[in-house]
Amino acid sequence: MATVKVYGPPMSTAVSRVLACLIEKDVSFQLINVDMSKGQHKSPDFLKIQPFGQVPAFQDENISLFGTNNQSRAICRYVAEKHAQRGNKGLFGNNLLEKASIDQWLEAESQTFNPPSASLVFQLAFAPRMKLKQDHGVITQNKEKLGKVLDVYESRLGKSRYLAGDEFSLADLSHLPNTQYLVFNADAETAGLVKSRKNVNRWWGEISGRKSWKKVVEMQKTPPPPPA
Repeated sequence: MATVKVYGPPMSTAVSRVLACLIEKDVSFQLINVDMSKGQHKSPDFLKIQPFGQVPAFQDENISLFGTNNQSRAICRYVAEKHAQRGNKGLFGNNLLEKASIDQWLEAESQTFNPPSASLVFQLAFAPRMKLKQDHGVITQNKEKLGKVLDVYESRLGKSRYLAGDEFSLADLSHLPNTQYLVFNADAETAGLVKSRKNVNRWWGEISGRKSWKKVVEMQKTPPPPPA
């Protein structure tokens, strides 16, 4: 099996989502860094792979897929479907009902969890690094929105071990990147949105403790080589 290529910085939430999926599915890959601060995502060679100049870009033999935060989920679905019998075989379900449940919670993550959490990640984790002024109104507003989403999760996770049932799936995996930043790279109040909810905190402890995610976190500490 040929090694797939993933282009993008591992600190990117979209890139790290794809990496976690590949590791869960035991699929070999080569991670190639794209330094966005130097404009490498706008270079002619990169635009041939990712015409919108965003990350990640994904190559599997003669197939190229490109993603943003939303499209990274499509890449994960592709990987899970193509390699259904590798690694974590139930990552995208084993029958239509399981797949439908996983898709339902993937959409919940994309449409309800991601908007407020991504805003908070940018304001609290990335803006300080980029020396940008934080918008405290946006922070307050999105903390309130995220709290309401997590109240729904708290209820759901009181009934099942994971979001789509009793097995870890793409639905849970997709929450890892943003939640990592909220718990470890934001303020105590934001981290408390997760930690103060018993079931959500238990779930977070389980999914963030998976070997696949620990490997991604380690990769974030050691940048991959740049594009050739």
